[in-house]
Amino acid sequence: MKELFRILQASTVIEAIVVIALIAAVGLYLGRIKIGGISLGITFVFFTGIIAGHLGMVVNENMLIFAQSFGLILFVYTLGLQVGPGFFSSLRQRGIKLNLLAIAVVFLGLCLVLIFHRAFGVSIPDLMGLLSGAVTNTPMLGAAQQALSQIDPSDTPGMTRMALACAVTYPLGVVGVILAIMVMRKLFLKEGAGSREHKTSQTQVTEFQLTNPELFDKSIRHAMLQSKIHFVISRLWKDGKALIPTSDTLLRQGDHLLVISEAADVEKIKHLFGEQENTDWNKEGLDWNAIDSHLISRRIVVTRSKINGVKLGSLRLRNLYGINITRVNRAGIDLLASPGLHLQIGDRLTIVGEAPAVNNVGKILGDEVKRLTAPNLFAIFLGISLGLLLGCLPVYIPGISAPIRLGIAGGPIVVGILMGAFGPRFHVTTYTTQSANLMMRQFGIVIYLAGLGLTSGPHFFETVFQAEGLLWIGLGFLLTMLPVLVVGYIASTAGKVDYAGNAGMLCGSMANPMALGYANTTVDGDEPSVAYATVYPVSMFLRVITAQLIVMLF
Repeated sequence: MKELFRILQASTVIEAIVVIALIAAVGLYLGRIKIGGISLGITFVFFTGIIAGHLGMVVNENMLIFAQSFGLILFVYTLGLQVGPGFFSSLRQRGIKLNLLAIAVVFLGLCLVLIFHRAFGVSIPDLMGLLSGAVTNTPMLGAAQQALSQIDPSDTPGMTRMALACAVTYPLGVVGVILAIMVMRKLFLKEGAGSREHKTSQTQVTEFQLTNPELFDKSIRHAMLQSKIHFVISRLWKDGKALIPTSDTLLRQGDHLLVISEAADVEKIKHLFGEQENTDWNKEGLDWNAIDSHLISRRIVVTRSKINGVKLGSLRLRNLYGINITRVNRAGIDLLASPGLHLQIGDRLTIVGEAPAVNNVGKILGDEVKRLTAPNLFAIFLGISLGLLLGCLPVYIPGISAPIRLGIAGGPIVVGILMGAFGPRFHVTTYTTQSANLMMRQFGIVIYLAGLGLTSGPHFFETVFQAEGLLWIGLGFLLTMLPVLVVGYIASTAGKVDYAGNAGMLCGSMANPMALGYANTTVDGDEPSVAYATVYPVSMFLRVITAQLIVMLF
């Protein structure tokens, strides 16, 4: 036992790893505890680290800096890699409105920081720490600390105070967003609402009857040229018999067409074909294979490396095999199967056709799910390297003495998003299973939180229980509640955003998965989660970048 204590008291690699691992283990265990149905989850690692630091646990400073930095880098890069494939498509149509509202939440918080700086004389670094905790965004804290270290590398006390401020307001950030959503629910959630609008994709399946004389005896290619809207005709019924249409298929009066399009384009397509049928083709549990006796609908996964980055239209699958690709699911988002869409490893294609043809297409695309479980570590290490190099590049802005850098938080997330979105076009396999990506993200953020708490612990309680600490608590509460309530009210009244989408947008803009868990319990569908995923990448990126700009400028 004495030998064990001697090892733990020595400033060695073993001592550092053991202390950080114990803090992480205890914090994760305590994070399971729920109070009023709310749990802090991995955030409890942060507070466990604070207690450990307060009790006098010390780790070699260089080792602690390395652990924190590596954990933060791993978290933000894998986050970017996960959201990258669906990032740009999520910005279209309704996603634009939600992201604009989320951006308003971000900038309203920054405006409050500047107002509080003038009104109360609190320093900008302290306020950025308060804001990081109020919005439960520790990568933002890491970015602000990086910017402060660029201005004055010797300002270790300033970086410690920033972490202390974050620790003081973090619990308020968790609880405050939940309280704000409770208010929004009371004001704007109508009885029975929330169960009707829970589509998990941006696409809509609609049946039309051809009654437009201008398209009688014209080909489908001609019909598509009449409109700038992109859509896919999945099935065509002629005299009660289902066909897989091609571009040369002639349309006749009374034909029924099953069309996949963006939800916002349904009304325009109705004007093109003439009449919309009332059949609900979007309801859950619909058995597509029972609709036609000779046609099947099947999801096939892209697993062949040769297909990675290839344009869908260049494969000519419809002409060669008589099948129709109706949708491509990427990172949980359904995309229209346009000819110019670049396929990626892990894409799930919904294919309609006769069974032998669909099976042949499956062989071409791969459809070997087991191959997706193999880790693609090349993209991980390459992306981290490029992200750190990008983060080091200085950007000179007139009027600012020190250059702006994306740093270890901004560079990797930008490269992660770009790698996830465009890596396959350069035949770089960036796909990782959701569980593997989540494992790396959680591992990184837990290490970062453990180290951050350990750094903040020695002075945490003496800071909280004094006048300055009480001021921090009050300002942190305002930084949490005001942006959420103001933008949430505007979204519901002027923006006409339903409660479910509004709640998810607010949780995503505040990077608050705990509040999202509460929001999901208040509606029947998964609309809050979809809205959360839509705005989270943009909000996270903006908070990381603006944190550095505010510290540099003010």
